[in-house]
Parts: sequence; C-alpha cells; structure tokens
Amino acid sequence: MPARVVITGLGVVSALGGDVPTLIAGLADGRCGIGKLTLFPYRGRCGYAAQVPEAVGTDAPELPVATARRLSRPDRFALAAAREACRDAGLEPSLRRTAALCVGATTGGMFETEEVYRRRRAGEQRSFRLSRLLGTPLGTSASAVSQALAIYGPQATVSTACSSSALAVVLAAEAIGRGEARVALAVGTDGLCRLTYAGFDALQAMDTEPCRPFDRARQGLSLGEGTGALVLEDADHARARGARPHAVLLGWGTAADAHHVTAPHPAGSGALAALRAALATAGLSPEAVDYVNAHGTGTPQNDAVEMAVLRAALGARLGRIPVSSTKSQLGHCLGAAGAIETLVTVIALEKGLVPATVTLREPDPAWADVDLVHRAGRRAALGAALTSSYGFGGHDVTLALGRAAG
Repeated sequence: MPARVVITGLGVVSALGGDVPTLIAGLADGRCGIGKLTLFPYRGRCGYAAQVPEAVGTDAPELPVATARRLSRPDRFALAAAREACRDAGLEPSLRRTAALCVGATTGGMFETEEVYRRRRAGEQRSFRLSRLLGTPLGTSASAVSQALAIYGPQATVSTACSSSALAVVLAAEAIGRGEARVALAVGTDGLCRLTYAGFDALQAMDTEPCRPFDRARQGLSLGEGTGALVLEDADHARARGARPHAVLLGWGTAADAHHVTAPHPAGSGALAALRAALATAGLSPEAVDYVNAHGTGTPQNDAVEMAVLRAALGARLGRIPVSSTKSQLGHCLGAAGAIETLVTVIALEKGLVPATVTLREPDPAWADVDLVHRAGRRAALGAALTSSYGFGGHDVTLALGRAAG
C-alpha cells in the first residue's frame, strides 16, 4: 500500500443502541439484541430479528424538511452513524469537503416502498406520501450523508450482498492509497424489510430462535439492521493534525468464486483466497493473529465452510486464537455487516475486549480444538485481528486490523 491507513473515527447504529459507547457496553455485558420482530407483521415460521430500537437514528437536522421526509430507515441510520464517526475523528468542514465516501448496502428504501404499496392497496393513498419512493435506490444513503455533512470527494455505492460494506472499507482505503483522498468515510447501512425477511425464510436459512453460530444445534441466521461508519485516514495526515487512531488497517483480501447464487463454495475457495491475501498484504503470519471476528452466520453450511477456511489458512495456530461471532448479538445486518463487524474488531483491539458468541451453548464437537469464545467475553491484549464477510455469489472480503501504537 502506498499509504499507511489508520481508522480515526467510529459511528454506529445497531440493535444494541444508537452510538459507539452503547455498543461497547453491550459487547462487554454480552447483551443480545435479537428479539421479536415488530417492524412489520409476519406470518412465516420465523419471528426474530435484531431490530434497531424505535427513535434511534431518526433525526436529520442538517437537511431541509422536505428532503429529510424522503429518507429511508437505512438513510437515517447512515446519517446518524456518519455524523458520530466524523465527530469522533474531529473532521472539520474543510476536511470533510474533500473526503471520499464509500457506502455498502443491499436493501435501500425497500421497507418504505413496501409500505407505499401496502397502503395504496388498502386504499390509504393519503396516509403515506409517494415521495417516500424517492428513497428506494441504494445510492440515496450516500447522497444524504454527502449533502448533510458536506462531503464532496470521490463517492461510490457498492452492493455485493453481505460483503458490501467490507468492500466499501477496502475501496475507501484504496482511494487513500492512490492519493485520491487523504481522508475517507466508509459506511455500511441496511434496514429490515419484508422482501429480505421472507426471502431468507423461504431459503430456510433463518433460525426460529435467536441464531446460534458454531453451536451443534444451529439452524440458521437472525436478520439484523443498522449502520457502521468508519473514518479512514492517511497515517501521516492523521498525525499532522493530531488525530488519535483507534486502529490500523493492515491489509485486506477480496475474491469472487461465483460458485452459486446463494450457497458458499464447498471448499471455501474464494473465502480462503481472500483470507490469505489479507494476511499477505498485511505482512502477517498466522502466529501474529490474536483474534478472529468470524462471519459466523449460524447456518450449518456457512459455519462449517468458514471453519474449514480458518483451519486451512491458520493451521495449528487456530487452536490458540479466540474466535467469535457478534452476529449472536447484532444479527446479520446484510450489507451493513462488514462495516459494523470491522468496527467491533477495532473496539476489540482498542479496548482489549474479546466479545463472545453469546447464544452459543454447546459448541459443535467438530471444532472442539478451537477456542470458540462463548457465554462471556474476556479481556486480552490483542495486537492483530481478522474479520471476514462472505456474500451471496461468492463475494468474499477479509480485513486485517492492528492495534494503534501508543
């Protein structure tokens, strides 16, 4: 990488609350944000989700009222988290103006679109404005953040399923590495909606209880929603303006095996290639890895493939590395998962806190030699960590992160 990239700002909206301190407290306490779905009625076999609490991440004071009215839930989440991340990084307007902005998402304003359709079918045309449909496209989150926070550098919105915002982090870092920006904001945002909820249920990919990653009785995932936002910055630029890094982005790997529309490659070829590339670009040996924040969805197939990939890449070292999935607390936030879990990994490194897979009760005996952190988190000095995101279609991303000096 031409430039050393550090992470200087964090912002989040999740089922555990509307800011980073609340998330840290929830991770430390082992609180599970997965509960009964209340956003919309659902008659399928599943009924759980990691839903953002009501009124969290809903205000948009920087925007005209008419514009704010059109924002979707993911747009509002993105604005709240981006605002917090920029404030945390101390980004003054002059710095924001030339910053790059990369957003990863999958659902856009689908929930609002569904509501418009439902209400018009019910004859309630006057109760829900058609202008809400203007928040349907995925690009509206980037537009809202750009307009509200005056971010006018290079911009991109990407959608590679569940690895979308991990890829947004990569694109943000590469923009810095190429000298296109000294500062970049990476955002992952997604909201619950009927389409994805019913779709995953139809695939029989969801658990009828809160998900249990790596458990012998795991049955599937629990959908979640929210936003993760990270300010990335050229290390020299951050040092010159006196910014305090939370962590260092050491390297990354991306791959697309294109094995199947929904199923992972049985040997995890793309996931393994991404993980090995992340280690190589970061200059890390398996012995240097101190924590793995796993993709860990809780589906029988995904967990098994991911564990095989970790064994292949990390070898005997895997037995001495704590592994956990925070989807047990935050749900699977789809396009937002990568950014949120990157943020969680940064917190783990900075606070010396290894979060637990809180719903894991009986680890699968096939992985009896793996340090699957469950029941309660633990304190540990961490130097480097990995976090992976695997998307439909074989879109795989692994990030390598390191503790900031000092």
